[in-house]
Amino acid sequence: MENENIAAKYLHNAYGHFKTITRHKMLVMHYCFKAGLYKQGLLHDMSKYTPAEFMVGVRYFSGEKSPNTYERAKLGYSAAWLHHKGRNKHHFEYWIDNKPDGDRKMAGVKMPVRYVVEMVCDRIAACKVYMGDKYTDASAFEYYAKSHKHYMIHPDTDRLLRRLLIILREYGEEKTFAYIRARVLRPGYKY
Repeated sequence: MENENIAAKYLHNAYGHFKTITRHKMLVMHYCFKAGLYKQGLLHDMSKYTPAEFMVGVRYFSGEKSPNTYERAKLGYSAAWLHHKGRNKHHFEYWIDNKPDGDRKMAGVKMPVRYVVEMVCDRIAACKVYMGDKYTDASAFEYYAKSHKHYMIHPDTDRLLRRLLIILREYGEEKTFAYIRARVLRPGYKY
C-alpha cells in the first residue's frame, strides 16, 4: 500500500511538473515569436526535460514555486538550477565571468540583446505560470525590482531589462513587443 502511494505521488508530480514546464515553455515561445526570435522560442528551456533537471522537478514539485527553490532550501543549493543556468543564455547568471583585468573578481558580462529579450519573455511567462490570476503587467518588474540588488548583472544589461519591464508595466504587452521589434532587435541597436 505504501509503495502504491509513493508511485501515485511520483506520477502526480511527474505529470504536474511536465505540465508546468511545458506551459511555461509554450508561453515563452509565444512571446519570443511576438518578438521575432523564432529559433530561441523553439529551443527555450529544453534542458528542463533532461534527467538532471526534470527529476529534481518531480521530486520537489508543488505547482506554486519552482522546484529549484525547494531543492535549494533542503540542500543549500540547487543542482538543477546550476545545470540550467549553465546551459541557457537567457539567464544573466550564464553571463558571469572573471573580470578581464586578471584580479579574479567575478562580474556580470553584457548580454547580447536577443538574450535580454528572451529573458523578458521568460520572466513574463514565469510570472503568469506561478501567479495565475494574480498576474498583472507589473508583475515581472515587481519581482525583478524586489530581488535585483543582489544580482551580479552587467549594468547595461540591468538597465535594458529594467527599461523593457517598465514599458511592459506602463504600456502592456502589445506596445512592449512592438517596441522590441521596432527598436531593440533592429540591426545596430546599441544599449
